[in-house]
Amino acid sequence: MRQLWEELCALPHRGSATALEALAAERLKAYLEQLRPASLVTEGRTEAEAVSSVPSQEIPGHQVEVQSFAAPRSYGPELILISLLLSLGGWLGLWWLALVGTIGFWAHFSGWWVPWRRWFDRYSSQNLLAQTGQGRKTLVLMAHYDTAKTFFLYNPRQVKFFRRNFLINAALATVLPYGALLPWVSQLLGLYFLVQAVLLTLRELRAPYVNGANDNATGVAVAVGLFEELAQDPLPDYRVILALTGSEEVGARGAEHLVRSGRIPPEALVLNIDNVGKGELFYATGEGMLVYHAYRGALCERARAIPGARPLEYRLAFFDTRPFAARSIPCLTLIRLENGTPPNWHWPSDRPDAVDWSAVEETLGYARTLLRQLT
Repeated sequence: MRQLWEELCALPHRGSATALEALAAERLKAYLEQLRPASLVTEGRTEAEAVSSVPSQEIPGHQVEVQSFAAPRSYGPELILISLLLSLGGWLGLWWLALVGTIGFWAHFSGWWVPWRRWFDRYSSQNLLAQTGQGRKTLVLMAHYDTAKTFFLYNPRQVKFFRRNFLINAALATVLPYGALLPWVSQLLGLYFLVQAVLLTLRELRAPYVNGANDNATGVAVAVGLFEELAQDPLPDYRVILALTGSEEVGARGAEHLVRSGRIPPEALVLNIDNVGKGELFYATGEGMLVYHAYRGALCERARAIPGARPLEYRLAFFDTRPFAARSIPCLTLIRLENGTPPNWHWPSDRPDAVDWSAVEETLGYARTLLRQLT
């Protein structure tokens, strides 16, 4: 598990829909294809004894399905468009143009479809799926492996105000169509969103992608670790799907593609792992930056009875569970926070030396206990 984490962190970054994200996917695929599935372990023999009886060149790994889809490399361009719509609507006093910007703002942060999405989904990204076990029920172990660009709002001195700043933005974007009826109000708000568009443009031109040792190489390590354990010691009556998703940082595009693909049954249980390399462990009971989706299902119910993690209504950002929760598919996310935010969140300091590996192992232990409660 740690070796896999180190291999991911050895890349400079895994920016959404970039060549390095694709390289990370290749490494993950190769790793999974080398794993020995539980079918090699027969009754009365250990895994080592079973493996030793099969020529090494005949030992298969897990079959990995690659789901390709189109995604942006940053959420910045779409937010620049939305900010310009709001700015022009306010500055010109065109309430209807401002309203288009308002709808775009709500759609972006709620995961709703908008007609201009295809303008930005221009690059190739991919999900990796592997499966083990057999049964009537389905368990999905999910973690995203891509990383995000940084921004000044994620500065450790500023990030504690992230939620407050977002709500101010949301309020101003929502009232702007009404403010367009008052010239001085609409022009002032138009100037505000013009400045925002400029700042986002500078981000696109100058901001680097972060390494993502915590966000979310740690989540990938735990999800793969759980998958390996369940391949060797299956969960009765469950087939387990490992879903390593791309392009989470640009709007949960990989998870959205996965849920639309029909590969995940509507009654499946989805366990998502995100940012678990440092801080206090929480299990999210729901999520939503604007529209809140409460989680439901057996995972959420079992988590309440297991010590080691606290419940959390997550409104700071979104997870890959957002498209599942929006469709009432049972899910749960595990995350670690410090002072209300993920440590080193989207900041250049999100590097291997900032990860507490004991926290990763403790998360694996909690998740293992949680899953065994399903039997």
